[in-house]
Amino acid sequence: MGQYAAPIRDMQFVLHEVLNVEAELKRMPKHAALDADTINQVLEEAGKFCAEVVFPLNQSGDREGCTYEGDGVVRTPAGFKEAYRQYVEAGWPMLGCDPEFGGQGLPAFVNNALYEMLNSANQAWTMYPGLSHGVYECLHAHGTPKQKSVYLPKLIEGTWTGTMCLSEPHCGTDLGILCTKAEPNSDGSYALTGTKIFISSGEHDMAENIVHLVLARLPGAPMGIKGISLFIVPKFVPSSDGSVGERNGIKCGSIEHKMGIHGNATCVMNLDGAKGWLVGEENKGLNAMFVMMNAARLGVGMQGLSLTEVAYQNSLTYAKERLQMRSLTGPKAPDKPADPIIVHPDVRRMLLTQKAYAEAGRAFAYWAALNIDKELSHEDDAVRREAADFVALLTPVIKAFLTDNAFEGTNMAMQIYGGHGFISEWGMEQYVRDARINMIYEGTNSIQALDLLGRKIFGDMGAKLKRFGKLVTDFVEEEGIKPEMQEFINPLADIGEKVQKLTMEIGMKAMQNPDEVGAAAVPYLRTVGHLVFSYFWARMAHVALDNASSGDDFYKAKLATARFYFAKLLPETASAIRAARAGAKPMMDYDEALF
Repeated sequence: MGQYAAPIRDMQFVLHEVLNVEAELKRMPKHAALDADTINQVLEEAGKFCAEVVFPLNQSGDREGCTYEGDGVVRTPAGFKEAYRQYVEAGWPMLGCDPEFGGQGLPAFVNNALYEMLNSANQAWTMYPGLSHGVYECLHAHGTPKQKSVYLPKLIEGTWTGTMCLSEPHCGTDLGILCTKAEPNSDGSYALTGTKIFISSGEHDMAENIVHLVLARLPGAPMGIKGISLFIVPKFVPSSDGSVGERNGIKCGSIEHKMGIHGNATCVMNLDGAKGWLVGEENKGLNAMFVMMNAARLGVGMQGLSLTEVAYQNSLTYAKERLQMRSLTGPKAPDKPADPIIVHPDVRRMLLTQKAYAEAGRAFAYWAALNIDKELSHEDDAVRREAADFVALLTPVIKAFLTDNAFEGTNMAMQIYGGHGFISEWGMEQYVRDARINMIYEGTNSIQALDLLGRKIFGDMGAKLKRFGKLVTDFVEEEGIKPEMQEFINPLADIGEKVQKLTMEIGMKAMQNPDEVGAAAVPYLRTVGHLVFSYFWARMAHVALDNASSGDDFYKAKLATARFYFAKLLPETASAIRAARAGAKPMMDYDEALF
């Protein structure tokens, strides 16, 4: 079955010692009264819930999967519905939501930490409430007062869940060619007709209603993305008293048979004159939907972090217990027939890679969530703008870099287990299968790389990147004078300079040939990801050095992991930079007839 324990100590380290969130909250009026003790209590209770209620359903849910029972009815695996009931009764859906509509109003970074633990415990199950929170955020930002009053309280209390319906059989990322139609009704609603595919949580038995956010075209709408509108299409049309009313014309036609996340229903949704209500302005639906899409991309990055963490925990336990061969430098467990495999250098390489990626990913993701809080709530306009730029710039890096690393980390977990990792009993092969989808949905990682380089960086002539670069250079200048920080500061400064030069070089080439952006984007994102990780590892090392005299092994481990990262993982950037510089010619000059 495996194991999972929430990494509370490291979560607290990031929030309180690295990010100093309590002080940050003092500049956000609506969160100013929140203290570290309250945050810690929430994390600890969430950790218990995830370990005791959600995690035990992970393997059983994967084995059983969801079942399509015909006529639009989907049954989730045994235990999923009961766990969701407990989740709702405990108030977890309310955590980060607006108190005006029944939420608890805690900061985004607290909700983010909750979802790290939930996804480590059971990614497939967590997708049901996770998508619901995305619908809440979209409607909170763009819904009418009436829409908010009808839908937000139900989503916040968890009695209704939500989805986003974007993809169609002929279009995934290229939403400009979607065909679902929305015809006006006489009562101000719209009749939607079309088919949506790959709809996570599209149908299930865990909640009394499902709120679908659907992209569609109005009559006479412009072609392309400028002609897309967004609609609320509930499974059951709400009655005037807020209860569920008549069954709507949106129904699951089938569920997909997939490589992973078997416990989540991935549905084909058919709309046959389904009743919907416009969200935001006509033909501006993609702008409104981006609230949920960006939230989903951050959420998928968290899924990557979460799987890296749980795979590491299980790998570490196994490596300490599994006996195979003797250490090359002589027996380390002479009283046993063989040494535990943790004595072997390559096993340590894999364990430390998982650990380094998980801990840097946590610092990065929590910092991004804190910047969402600053963007929404900080008292200083300049800080809000800067925070918004950081989130916009680095959302594709969180999504792609953390999920790429997770696939590597879960594969390493399977490798550490050897043959036992390849069979289902131990659970490692499930993590590999579940991790694989995270690199695909919510915009493939190649699309994220294009978004980062083409839109986020070249779209504003590098202004957002320069903002982040200033964070790095300020830290380098402040800490670089300390001899004990040299081993961390020097490589950080070096990769910062290399990213700046690489960006300028690609930009110059792209002015002559736009394909240069597409050719360089993926290795470029890997390079930027390592710049970010280098920055956070240097910051974490700084805190650990300040506490070295305490004798706490936690800080010793943090410093040792930082040293491993800079010595063994950051050098990947040398090959990534070289690949980015190689340009488009080796690919685009290749004659199609030769494929």
